[in-house]
Amino acid sequence: MKGFRLEDGRKNVIGKNVRHLRNDAKISQQQLAVKLQLLGYEFDRLTVLRVERGIRFVADYEVIAFAEALGVGMGELYG
Repeated sequence: MKGFRLEDGRKNVIGKNVRHLRNDAKISQQQLAVKLQLLGYEFDRLTVLRVERGIRFVADYEVIAFAEALGVGMGELYG
């Protein structure tokens, strides 16, 4: 089975916006990972890094988690 990839090779469409929103919030990747863990998701700093770089697929329920952890609407992640 071939893995999902966008035309530019990325595995998700939200990674760049996650990084931008995280930087705007002035929190580290580790701090974002902790917020996600407190919401019940198994994320660590490396997972956040991989999402931001577009080298990790992001499931729909994880998009909801990122939006909640960053305090934004889902639309901003897809922006």
